[in-house]
Amino acid sequence: MGSHQVETSVTAGTGQVLVTGGLDLVGSDRFYPEERPVVEVAVGDVWWDPHPVTNAQFAAFVADTGHVTVAERDLDPADFPGADPALLVPGSQVFTQAPGPVPLHDWTRWWRWQPGAQWRHPDGPAADVGSRPGRQVADWTEIPDHPVVHVGWEDAVAYARWAGKELPTEAEWEHAARGGLVGADYAWGDELAPGGRLMANTWQGQWPWRSEDPRGHDRTSPVASYPPNGHGLYDMVGNVWEWTRTPWTPDHRDLIAPPHGRAGSGAPSRQAGVAAPSCCGGSQRPGTGAGTGEVKETDRMVTKGGSHLCSPQYCRRYRPAARQGHGVRDTTSHVGFRCVVREPTSRPLVR
Repeated sequence: MGSHQVETSVTAGTGQVLVTGGLDLVGSDRFYPEERPVVEVAVGDVWWDPHPVTNAQFAAFVADTGHVTVAERDLDPADFPGADPALLVPGSQVFTQAPGPVPLHDWTRWWRWQPGAQWRHPDGPAADVGSRPGRQVADWTEIPDHPVVHVGWEDAVAYARWAGKELPTEAEWEHAARGGLVGADYAWGDELAPGGRLMANTWQGQWPWRSEDPRGHDRTSPVASYPPNGHGLYDMVGNVWEWTRTPWTPDHRDLIAPPHGRAGSGAPSRQAGVAAPSCCGGSQRPGTGAGTGEVKETDRMVTKGGSHLCSPQYCRRYRPAARQGHGVRDTTSHVGFRCVVREPTSRPLVR
């Protein structure tokens, strides 16, 4: 493991952090197949939001624009032939802490399709809150400084455009998450909990039925609750998975530089049709609807960083190199996003 010089700065009025570009290694050959091969890439200078978009920030966007998220939209039965009519209502996927040990090959033991779950009500309607183990809230106003969840890829893009920003590419995200460390397993080094110190919001206790986080973070935590990485960025590991603008591919071969050139930070060109194994289950939407706009229902984008549900007993994806392919409209209680600006001379709007 090595390091390169870390240069960061914050611009007054925007709160963004400049992560200087350069050459870096993305991927890992020590964990999951989709992280291979390790590839050298070149990324440019990027201004980063220091933490994921919060509930309060997303609420300001919705109040200004009237945006309706994927999880809030009515489902047209014509788009979901053969689906159970009871499921054809707005909703999202919510983590459900198991009552005791369960087989770890069946992700439906800890995920449920929850009608009424959305960013305003991350655990579902108020009537359901308190009926299951772990922390639950009736309304986002109880956790305004937590990352917004139950947002699809299109919701994240809409917010970014409103804010005068963009979503990062996978390569940009991994370069920033490493915090100046080259080849380290984690954003802070090669030890998960150096000196016993928790460095990120990941699952503590027996997965997925016993949560024993010493700080009471059974689910998401307030942003910036854990130490920043070497670039001054918070929650690049754990808390919530984060959307990128990069289409999913099953490995890093598309990033390998062609002869006489180097791999860039743009999105890979190949969209894979096969899902990699994921700790985060699959889609529980009633069926495959007709896609509209820039993406369709079956498209998948790379998400990065792992979440509060990652556990060494099941999913070691709390690392910069970790990645998963997530359906653009498969909203869940553990996926959020943050934004970037690529041109230092083009400053984002102050929100």
